[in-house]
Order: sequence, then C-alpha cells, then structure tokens
Amino acid sequence: MQGTIAFLCAVFLGSVAQADAFSDSRGIWMRDDGNAKVSIAPCGQQLCATNLWIGDTSKGEQAGDKLIMTLRPASQGTLAGKAYDPKRDRTYSMTLTVRKGGLTTRGCIGAGLICKNVRWTPAK
Repeated sequence: MQGTIAFLCAVFLGSVAQADAFSDSRGIWMRDDGNAKVSIAPCGQQLCATNLWIGDTSKGEQAGDKLIMTLRPASQGTLAGKAYDPKRDRTYSMTLTVRKGGLTTRGCIGAGLICKNVRWTPAK
C-alpha cells in the first residue's frame, strides 16, 4: 500500500511539473537578439511555436512558419523531446527550459553534433 501511495504521488508531482512547464512556456516571446517574435501555444497534444514577426528573413524564416514540438518533462522547469519544422521537413532534438523572466530553447541536429541555444523573453 505504501508503495502505491508513493507511486501515485510521483505521478501527480510529475503531472504538476509538466503542467507548470507547459503553461509557463505559453505566450508571446521575443528572441534575445530582437530579430524574432513567436507565439507558443497548444496545437493538439503538442506545443507549436509560430513566427509572428521576423526581422531578418535572409535565412528563409518568415512570419507564419511553425515548429511543432512534442515535449515531455525532463526535470523541474524543463521539457525535452522533438521539434518538427514542416517547412524544411526536418526534425530536431529540442529542450525548452523555463526560467525566471524567460525561457531557453536548445535545438540539435546530426545526433546532437550541431546545437543552438536561443534565449527568449516575454514580448511587451
């Protein structure tokens, strides 16, 4: 019986951590270099990051581009999993970490050999 209670508590706490990280990541975010504004919102069972505004479109990014993220809790405040870019038909390893005053995303390709971290702050 005690093992069952411990298991249920772990499941509940995991669900709360997941709910917090998912809900804390939702909103309108500005990239730290000021060159992009995205909306992170639910889309089905996943989260989607949709470009609302792009300053420098030289790398092919445009408003309306979407990244579909299938993420699960990895630790307190961190979600990890995959992100799919339908425009480029490319899947990335993705980590999204919610921190005080913003969030950080880390996307990797090539079995984690090429990665990029991006910091985001709430858009005003």
